[in-house]
Amino acid sequence: MSIGSATVSLKEAIRNLDTLPAIPMIAQKILALDMGSDQGERAMLKLAEKDPQIAAKIIGLANAPLFGASKRISSVTDAAMLLGITRVKSVTIGIAVMSSLLKNRGGKLNVQDLWLHSLAISIAMRTISRAMPRNTRPLDDEILLAGLLHDIGYVVLNHLDPMRSDELQARFATETGRSCIEIENELLGISHCELGAELARFWELPACIIAVLRYHHDPDNEDAAVGQPLVSMVSLAEKALNVFGIPEGEPDEIHREEWQALGIDPSRADELIELITKQVEEVKQAAGNFP
Repeated sequence: MSIGSATVSLKEAIRNLDTLPAIPMIAQKILALDMGSDQGERAMLKLAEKDPQIAAKIIGLANAPLFGASKRISSVTDAAMLLGITRVKSVTIGIAVMSSLLKNRGGKLNVQDLWLHSLAISIAMRTISRAMPRNTRPLDDEILLAGLLHDIGYVVLNHLDPMRSDELQARFATETGRSCIEIENELLGISHCELGAELARFWELPACIIAVLRYHHDPDNEDAAVGQPLVSMVSLAEKALNVFGIPEGEPDEIHREEWQALGIDPSRADELIELITKQVEEVKQAAGNFP
Protein backbone atom coordinates (compact mmCIF):
# COMPACT_ATOMS: atom_id res chain seq x y z
CA MET A 1 0.00 0.00 0.00
CA SER A 2 1.40 3.42 -0.93
CA ILE A 3 1.58 6.36 1.46
CA GLY A 4 -1.18 8.10 -0.46
CA SER A 5 -3.57 5.16 -0.25
CA ALA A 6 -2.69 4.63 3.43
CA THR A 7 -3.58 8.25 4.11
CA VAL A 8 -6.89 7.99 2.30
CA SER A 9 -7.87 4.72 3.97
CA LEU A 10 -7.06 5.97 7.46
CA LYS A 11 -8.85 9.27 6.95
CA GLU A 12 -11.85 7.43 5.57
CA ALA A 13 -11.78 5.01 8.50
CA ILE A 14 -11.81 7.67 11.19
CA ARG A 15 -14.77 9.37 9.49
CA ASN A 16 -16.66 6.11 9.01
CA LEU A 17 -18.77 5.55 12.11
CA ASP A 18 -19.02 1.83 11.35
CA THR A 19 -15.26 1.32 11.77
CA LEU A 20 -14.87 3.30 14.99
CA PRO A 21 -15.56 1.60 18.31
CA ALA A 22 -18.34 2.92 20.52
CA ILE A 23 -17.29 4.65 23.71
CA PRO A 24 -17.03 2.00 26.44
CA MET A 25 -20.28 1.72 28.39
CA ILE A 26 -18.56 2.26 31.72
CA ALA A 27 -16.98 5.50 30.46
CA GLN A 28 -20.30 6.65 29.04
CA LYS A 29 -22.04 6.02 32.36
CA ILE A 30 -19.37 7.79 34.41
CA LEU A 31 -19.34 10.86 32.15
CA ALA A 32 -23.12 11.11 32.66
CA LEU A 33 -22.93 10.97 36.47
CA ASP A 34 -23.30 13.99 38.74
CA MET A 35 -19.97 13.78 40.53
CA GLY A 36 -20.96 16.65 42.80
CA SER A 37 -23.32 14.39 44.71
CA ASP A 38 -22.71 11.49 47.12
CA GLN A 39 -24.99 9.35 44.97
CA GLY A 40 -22.90 10.03 41.87
CA GLU A 41 -19.67 9.19 43.69
CA ARG A 42 -21.09 5.93 45.03
CA ALA A 43 -22.35 4.95 41.58
CA MET A 44 -18.92 5.65 40.05
CA LEU A 45 -17.13 3.51 42.63
CA LYS A 46 -19.56 0.64 42.04
CA LEU A 47 -18.87 0.80 38.30
CA ALA A 48 -15.09 0.71 38.90
CA GLU A 49 -15.38 -2.16 41.37
CA LYS A 50 -17.32 -4.31 38.88
CA ASP A 51 -14.47 -4.27 36.33
CA PRO A 52 -11.54 -6.41 37.60
CA GLN A 53 -8.95 -4.77 35.32
CA ILE A 54 -9.95 -1.25 36.32
CA ALA A 55 -10.19 -2.12 40.00
CA ALA A 56 -6.71 -3.73 39.93
CA LYS A 57 -5.12 -0.68 38.31
CA ILE A 58 -6.77 1.78 40.71
CA ILE A 59 -5.67 -0.25 43.72
CA GLY A 60 -2.19 -0.62 42.24
CA LEU A 61 -1.93 3.13 41.74
CA ALA A 62 -3.02 3.79 45.32
CA ASN A 63 -0.25 1.49 46.58
CA ALA A 64 2.47 3.34 44.65
CA PRO A 65 4.97 5.08 47.00
CA LEU A 66 4.12 8.36 45.31
CA PHE A 67 0.85 8.58 47.25
CA GLY A 68 2.26 7.61 50.63
CA ALA A 69 -0.34 5.10 51.77
CA SER A 70 0.22 4.21 55.45
CA LYS A 71 -1.21 0.72 54.93
CA ARG A 72 -1.79 -1.68 52.06
CA ILE A 73 -4.77 -0.57 49.98
CA SER A 74 -6.98 -3.49 48.98
CA SER A 75 -10.27 -1.98 47.77
CA VAL A 76 -11.43 0.64 45.30
CA THR A 77 -13.22 2.49 48.11
CA ASP A 78 -10.02 2.76 50.16
CA ALA A 79 -8.13 3.81 47.03
CA ALA A 80 -10.66 6.58 46.41
CA MET A 81 -10.18 7.87 49.97
CA LEU A 82 -6.44 8.16 49.33
CA LEU A 83 -6.39 9.27 45.69
CA GLY A 84 -9.54 11.38 45.64
CA ILE A 85 -12.69 10.72 43.68
CA THR A 86 -11.69 12.87 40.67
CA ARG A 87 -8.48 10.92 40.14
CA VAL A 88 -10.32 7.59 40.38
CA LYS A 89 -12.90 8.85 37.90
CA SER A 90 -10.29 9.87 35.33
CA VAL A 91 -8.21 6.71 35.76
CA THR A 92 -11.34 4.58 35.33
CA ILE A 93 -12.28 6.34 32.07
CA GLY A 94 -8.70 6.17 30.78
CA ILE A 95 -8.38 2.44 31.45
CA ALA A 96 -11.81 1.69 29.98
CA VAL A 97 -10.94 3.54 26.78
CA MET A 98 -7.55 1.85 26.32
CA SER A 99 -8.79 -1.63 27.11
CA SER A 100 -11.77 -1.35 24.75
CA LEU A 101 -9.58 -0.30 21.84
CA LEU A 102 -6.93 -2.91 22.51
CA LYS A 103 -9.26 -5.85 23.02
CA ASN A 104 -7.93 -8.88 21.13
CA ARG A 105 -5.15 -6.79 19.57
CA GLY A 106 -1.50 -7.79 19.62
CA GLY A 107 1.40 -6.18 17.81
CA LYS A 108 4.38 -4.00 18.57
CA LEU A 109 2.53 -1.26 20.46
CA ASN A 110 3.69 -1.66 24.06
CA VAL A 111 0.48 -1.11 26.00
CA GLN A 112 2.19 -1.11 29.40
CA ASP A 113 4.67 1.56 28.28
CA LEU A 114 1.85 3.66 26.81
CA TRP A 115 -0.17 3.38 30.03
CA LEU A 116 2.82 4.34 32.20
CA HIS A 117 3.71 7.22 29.86
CA SER A 118 0.14 8.52 29.98
CA LEU A 119 -0.02 8.19 33.76
CA ALA A 120 3.35 9.95 34.09
CA ILE A 121 2.15 12.85 31.93
CA SER A 122 -0.94 13.16 34.14
CA ILE A 123 1.21 13.30 37.27
CA ALA A 124 3.58 15.81 35.69
CA MET A 125 0.64 18.01 34.66
CA ARG A 126 -0.71 17.94 38.21
CA THR A 127 2.69 19.08 39.53
CA ILE A 128 2.82 21.84 36.92
CA SER A 129 -0.71 22.96 37.85
CA ARG A 130 0.30 23.38 41.50
CA ALA A 131 2.88 25.96 40.39
CA MET A 132 0.33 27.91 38.32
CA PRO A 133 -1.76 30.79 39.66
CA ARG A 134 -4.77 29.31 41.43
CA ASN A 135 -7.29 31.11 39.22
CA THR A 136 -5.84 29.65 35.99
CA ARG A 137 -5.50 26.01 37.04
CA PRO A 138 -7.72 23.54 35.17
CA LEU A 139 -9.86 21.16 37.22
CA ASP A 140 -8.11 18.03 38.48
CA ASP A 141 -10.38 15.70 36.51
CA GLU A 142 -9.63 17.62 33.29
CA ILE A 143 -5.89 17.43 34.00
CA LEU A 144 -5.94 13.71 34.61
CA LEU A 145 -8.23 12.86 31.71
CA ALA A 146 -6.16 15.00 29.32
CA GLY A 147 -2.95 13.31 30.44
CA LEU A 148 -4.32 9.78 30.27
CA LEU A 149 -5.90 10.18 26.83
CA HIS A 150 -3.47 12.53 25.07
CA ASP A 151 -1.74 9.73 23.09
CA ILE A 152 -4.83 7.58 22.50
CA GLY A 153 -4.28 8.09 18.76
CA TYR A 154 -1.61 5.36 18.87
CA VAL A 155 -4.27 2.96 20.13
CA VAL A 156 -6.71 4.15 17.46
CA LEU A 157 -4.13 3.37 14.77
CA ASN A 158 -3.52 -0.07 16.27
CA HIS A 159 -7.27 -0.67 16.16
CA LEU A 160 -7.80 0.53 12.60
CA ASP A 161 -4.61 -0.75 10.93
CA PRO A 162 -2.47 -3.10 13.07
CA MET A 163 0.11 -3.61 10.31
CA ARG A 164 0.73 0.11 9.89
CA SER A 165 0.84 0.46 13.68
CA ASP A 166 3.56 -2.19 13.86
CA GLU A 167 5.52 -0.49 11.10
CA LEU A 168 5.25 2.84 12.89
CA GLN A 169 6.51 1.40 16.18
CA ALA A 170 9.40 -0.25 14.34
CA ARG A 171 10.30 3.11 12.76
CA PHE A 172 10.19 4.81 16.16
CA ALA A 173 12.65 2.22 17.49
CA THR A 174 15.17 2.67 14.66
CA GLU A 175 14.79 6.39 13.86
CA THR A 176 15.25 7.79 17.35
CA GLY A 177 16.63 11.12 16.14
CA ARG A 178 13.40 12.14 14.39
CA SER A 179 10.14 13.45 15.82
CA CYS A 180 7.12 11.17 15.96
CA ILE A 181 5.03 13.62 13.93
CA GLU A 182 7.61 13.70 11.13
CA ILE A 183 7.72 9.90 10.92
CA GLU A 184 3.92 9.56 11.12
CA ASN A 185 3.28 12.05 8.35
CA GLU A 186 5.88 10.35 6.17
CA LEU A 187 4.54 6.85 6.77
CA LEU A 188 0.82 7.47 7.24
CA GLY A 189 0.10 10.99 6.02
CA ILE A 190 -1.73 11.53 9.31
CA SER A 191 -0.62 11.80 12.95
CA HIS A 192 -1.66 10.11 16.16
CA CYS A 193 -2.90 13.57 17.21
CA GLU A 194 -5.45 13.68 14.37
CA LEU A 195 -6.50 10.07 14.91
CA GLY A 196 -7.07 10.56 18.62
CA ALA A 197 -8.96 13.82 18.16
CA GLU A 198 -11.30 12.29 15.59
CA LEU A 199 -12.21 9.47 17.97
CA ALA A 200 -12.72 11.91 20.85
CA ARG A 201 -14.97 14.01 18.61
CA PHE A 202 -16.97 10.91 17.64
CA TRP A 203 -17.33 10.05 21.34
CA GLU A 204 -18.44 13.63 22.08
CA LEU A 205 -15.77 14.19 24.70
CA PRO A 206 -15.36 17.77 25.99
CA ALA A 207 -13.93 20.27 23.48
CA CYS A 208 -10.93 20.96 25.73
CA ILE A 209 -9.97 17.26 25.69
CA ILE A 210 -10.37 17.02 21.91
CA ALA A 211 -8.05 20.03 21.56
CA VAL A 212 -5.45 18.39 23.82
CA LEU A 213 -5.43 15.25 21.69
CA ARG A 214 -5.19 17.26 18.46
CA TYR A 215 -2.68 19.97 19.40
CA HIS A 216 -0.41 18.73 22.19
CA HIS A 217 2.48 18.68 19.69
CA ASP A 218 1.40 22.04 18.26
CA PRO A 219 0.33 24.15 21.27
CA ASP A 220 0.83 27.47 19.47
CA ASN A 221 -1.82 26.65 16.88
CA GLU A 222 -4.64 29.19 17.17
CA ASP A 223 -7.20 26.36 17.12
CA ALA A 224 -5.70 25.02 20.35
CA ALA A 225 -7.15 27.93 22.33
CA VAL A 226 -10.26 26.00 23.42
CA GLY A 227 -8.01 23.48 25.15
CA GLN A 228 -5.70 25.89 26.91
CA PRO A 229 -3.94 25.77 29.31
CA LEU A 230 -4.25 21.96 29.18
CA VAL A 231 -2.65 21.75 25.71
CA SER A 232 0.43 23.67 26.82
CA MET A 233 0.63 21.65 30.03
CA VAL A 234 0.72 18.36 28.11
CA SER A 235 3.29 19.76 25.67
CA LEU A 236 5.54 20.92 28.51
CA ALA A 237 5.15 17.64 30.42
CA GLU A 238 6.04 15.60 27.32
CA LYS A 239 9.21 17.63 26.81
CA ALA A 240 10.18 17.07 30.45
CA LEU A 241 9.51 13.32 30.15
CA ASN A 242 10.52 12.70 26.55
CA VAL A 243 12.36 9.45 27.27
CA PHE A 244 9.69 7.93 29.51
CA GLY A 245 7.45 5.29 27.97
CA ILE A 246 6.63 5.84 24.30
CA PRO A 247 9.66 7.47 22.55
CA GLU A 248 8.67 10.49 20.50
CA GLY A 249 11.98 11.67 19.09
CA GLU A 250 14.67 14.06 20.15
CA PRO A 251 13.83 16.01 23.33
CA ASP A 252 12.84 19.61 22.69
CA GLU A 253 14.18 22.43 24.83
CA ILE A 254 11.64 24.02 27.17
CA HIS A 255 11.78 27.77 26.66
CA ARG A 256 11.20 30.40 29.33
CA GLU A 257 8.13 31.59 27.46
CA GLU A 258 6.45 28.20 27.91
CA TRP A 259 6.66 28.48 31.69
CA GLN A 260 5.60 32.12 31.59
CA ALA A 261 2.56 31.30 29.44
CA LEU A 262 1.32 29.15 32.32
CA GLY A 263 2.02 31.87 34.88
CA ILE A 264 5.06 30.03 36.28
CA ASP A 265 8.31 31.80 37.13
CA PRO A 266 10.99 30.27 34.82
CA SER A 267 13.43 30.32 37.74
CA ARG A 268 11.42 27.39 39.17
CA ALA A 269 11.93 25.26 36.06
CA ASP A 270 14.80 23.12 37.40
CA GLU A 271 13.00 22.59 40.70
CA LEU A 272 9.79 21.47 38.98
CA ILE A 273 11.51 19.18 36.49
CA GLU A 274 13.46 17.56 39.33
CA LEU A 275 10.22 17.00 41.26
CA ILE A 276 8.44 15.60 38.18
CA THR A 277 11.36 13.26 37.46
CA LYS A 278 11.37 12.00 41.05
CA GLN A 279 7.63 11.35 41.01
CA VAL A 280 7.79 9.52 37.68
CA GLU A 281 10.67 7.35 38.90
CA GLU A 282 8.40 6.27 41.76
CA VAL A 283 5.72 5.36 39.23
CA LYS A 284 8.29 3.37 37.23
CA GLN A 285 9.44 1.48 40.35
CA ALA A 286 5.81 0.68 41.15
CA ALA A 287 5.05 -0.58 37.64
CA GLY A 288 4.40 -4.03 39.04
CA ASN A 289 1.36 -2.61 40.81
CA PHE A 290 -0.35 -1.99 37.47
CA PRO A 291 -1.52 -5.31 35.99
